[in-house]
Amino acid sequence: MATPMATNVMLTLEGEGDSFDSTKYREMIGSLLYLTTSRPDIMYSMFLCVRFQENLKMSHVVEVKQIFRYLKGTMHLGLWYPKFTGVDIMCFMDSDYGGLLIDQKSTSGVCAFVGLCRTSWFSKKQTSVTLSTTEAEYVAVERACAKVL
Repeated sequence: MATPMATNVMLTLEGEGDSFDSTKYREMIGSLLYLTTSRPDIMYSMFLCVRFQENLKMSHVVEVKQIFRYLKGTMHLGLWYPKFTGVDIMCFMDSDYGGLLIDQKSTSGVCAFVGLCRTSWFSKKQTSVTLSTTEAEYVAVERACAKVL
């Protein structure tokens, strides 16, 4: 598995297939959320799947199972925190312009490091609809500065 979720997948509220037991789905999501502390590579995929806990269809469950298959194939990956690193603060951010088909809102992602150690990260749907990629990036930078610094 090269990625936790196929890049061409667009999850929607309607979904495809029959309904699925939401209790089992929440257990699966909870297990994956626990893993995000050492596996930030699944954060964005998790962020997309968590949105569909109420109106759950089989297509949503298929994507969560894809994340589990990705984790099984990449067990050698993870974060390592060395004993001493510098105190340089670095922050990386990105956003996808209008990435969610449901309401056309962009998603911002931020990851902050002190030295070589990741100290915080988040991924969140932006609260407003942006009119350009530049505006979506600006909103993401603003949120990153508010959260990290």
